[in-house]
Amino acid sequence: MSLSNLQPSKGSTKNRKRIGRGNATGQGRTAGKGHKGYKSRSGAGGRLHFEGGQMPLMRRLPKRGFSNYPFRKKVYIVDLGKINNLKEDEVDSSVMLKYRLIKNDKHPVKVLSNGNLDKAKTITANSFSRSSLEKIEKAGGKAINI
Repeated sequence: MSLSNLQPSKGSTKNRKRIGRGNATGQGRTAGKGHKGYKSRSGAGGRLHFEGGQMPLMRRLPKRGFSNYPFRKKVYIVDLGKINNLKEDEVDSSVMLKYRLIKNDKHPVKVLSNGNLDKAKTITANSFSRSSLEKIEKAGGKAINI
């Protein structure tokens, strides 16, 4: 056996259909598209959800609700329990970023009261829940609102 003798196994390859190359090929004239009509034209194929001129389903259904997506304000939520696990006594957005509690320090941070605070910590954030403020003060810490 040599490289010059190699060929694909029998039945594994097939010649592609050469459409629109004359009547002798068997796919000439209308090129397998039938006669006339929208789908026989070049570039035709139909728009997505086109229902032949009937009112499309997405336009027949009632629209409800409201989406504020493009104008939403992203706020990072941090739990007191996660802040409690940190080694630092003074916690602000840069420390939270260092320990990956938040993804970046460009957005505001809100501290919620999930978990407990064992030791006194000074926490700097944009906002706090009422119950988290109570827990921070009870532990002898300080909450600084930016």
